[in-house]
Amino acid sequence: MDIVGSKEKAVAIIDVPEEKIEDAVNEIKKRYKHVKSILLKLGGREGIYRIYSTKLIWGDSNTEVIHKEYGYLLKLDPLRVYFSPREAEERKRISKLIKPNERVLVMFSGVAPFAIAIAKAQPKVSEIVCVDINLTAVQYAEENVKLNKLEGKIKNYCWDVREATGLGKFDRILMPLPESAYQFLDVAYKVAKPKAIVHLYGISEKSDFSDLKEKIEETAKRFGFKIKILKKQKVSEYAPYKWKVRFDLMFI
Repeated sequence: MDIVGSKEKAVAIIDVPEEKIEDAVNEIKKRYKHVKSILLKLGGREGIYRIYSTKLIWGDSNTEVIHKEYGYLLKLDPLRVYFSPREAEERKRISKLIKPNERVLVMFSGVAPFAIAIAKAQPKVSEIVCVDINLTAVQYAEENVKLNKLEGKIKNYCWDVREATGLGKFDRILMPLPESAYQFLDVAYKVAKPKAIVHLYGISEKSDFSDLKEKIEETAKRFGFKIKILKKQKVSEYAPYKWKVRFDLMFI
């Protein structure tokens, strides 16, 4: 179960077998009075927007909430956009790495949680540029910039990520789409400054993450550039025997 929102209003997202739905709903209603809606996850992330298929099974049909996380606010509707509260620690971890005057690109940026976290943690960041193809997510991202009083620090574009090559060069690039981010390494290469750091997320089924490493290296070879892997880190469990992993790398 994930709970998205605040003490005033939250949405619970559950992933349980059909025969356990009623028990799960009753337990949530009893334990979490701030939960006003319950969504049932129907499958994995799908479609061009990579949103989990869910349906409302109890409560308020208005599932828009304001999620509170480490001192900043994120407005969103989990029925319409992808957002994971489980990645709060990872956002905090990355935000602490940003140095003053860095120009940062966030691909597949969603409602801008990484950008908001970075701008709050490093007020001297030069600029954060966010690109996402989901118009609803970008509209929420714009609201979140205003909600956190970060106008002038974050720019949001509703584009296919491959259009980002017209946005100039960046000191740091985030690629938080674990299912397929490695396929867009050529875009990161085109917009990376010399010695830029890339944080690429992926899915691995091996404890040493060698399967993802091979995909990254094969992609680099196909597009004719070389990379240096600086660090590998397990972020979370993605599914049974699958892990979400972050590779920190640099083009050489």
